[in-house]
Amino acid sequence: MEMIYVPHPIDTREVDLSPELIELTEMLAKNAHDIWAIGRINEGWVYGEERNDERRTTPCLVPYEELSDKEKEYDRNTAMETLKAIVALGFTIRRNQQ
Repeated sequence: MEMIYVPHPIDTREVDLSPELIELTEMLAKNAHDIWAIGRINEGWVYGEERNDERRTTPCLVPYEELSDKEKEYDRNTAMETLKAIVALGFTIRRNQQ
């Protein structure tokens, strides 16, 4: 029997993030890319002009700032939706005063 997966993400359509959280989104996106890159490097992947799963090469093994906007958008969307889900679930996020 084939199982059909039906995703049910947290509804974040009504969540508006503050400017501070929008700024945090970019920092989290960069961090997500760095974590992904470490994982790939630890699996033996290296930079390559084209993605090749057999050779374990990818053009995305570069600093976040050097990624194309299309590639950055994946990390930004993940970060943004995570922050929106946190807010939608009733949590608050604030920066500690230092």
